[in-house]
Amino acid sequence: MRIIGGKLKGLRFEPPKNIPTRPTTDFAKEGLFNTLNNSYNFENIKVLDLFGGTGSISYEFASRGCNDITTVEIFARCATFIKQTAVQQKLTGIKVLQMDVFDFIKTSPEKFDVIFAGPPYPLPNLNTIPDLIFENNLVDGEGWFILEHNPNHNFEQHPHFYKSKNYGTTIFSIFTNASR
Repeated sequence: MRIIGGKLKGLRFEPPKNIPTRPTTDFAKEGLFNTLNNSYNFENIKVLDLFGGTGSISYEFASRGCNDITTVEIFARCATFIKQTAVQQKLTGIKVLQMDVFDFIKTSPEKFDVIFAGPPYPLPNLNTIPDLIFENNLVDGEGWFILEHNPNHNFEQHPHFYKSKNYGTTIFSIFTNASR
C-alpha cells in the first residue's frame, strides 16, 4: 500500500497479515482526494475516519497537511498498526481510538468538517450509518460525510445526499447538511 499525495506521496507501508480490512484502492483514493482538494483546505479541517482499518485514509489527510484527525477502529491489531505508523512517519495529528464505531457515533460530543467511513461492505447495518451520523450531529456546518460502499447500496434518496463518485465497484456517497 502507498500514500498517493502530499508530503508523504509514494511512501509505501505494509499492514500486518491477516487483519480484517478491505483497503480502499489507490485509484479510488486518488479520485476521492481530487474531489476533496477542490472543496477543502486540509490544513484547516477536522477529520473523522471511521472503520480506520490500515489507516490509509488518515495518512492521506495527514500527508496533505491535516493535523486534526480522529481515527476509530475496533480491532486492536489495526489500531496498533495505525498508531505505530503515525509515530514512525511523525504524523502527530492522528488520534486513534480503539472502539466500536457505532458507540463512538452515539457518544461523541465533537463535530467534524469531513467524516469518512469505509465499513466492511457486508456490514448488516451499513445503510443506517448516514442516518446515525446526522441524527447525532457529527457533521459541522456544511461539512461532508463520505461513505464508501459497493453498488449493492444506493443512497440517492437520502435527505442529506449530495453526490456520489463511482470508481468501478467502489462508490463514495457524499452527504451534507447544506441545501441542495
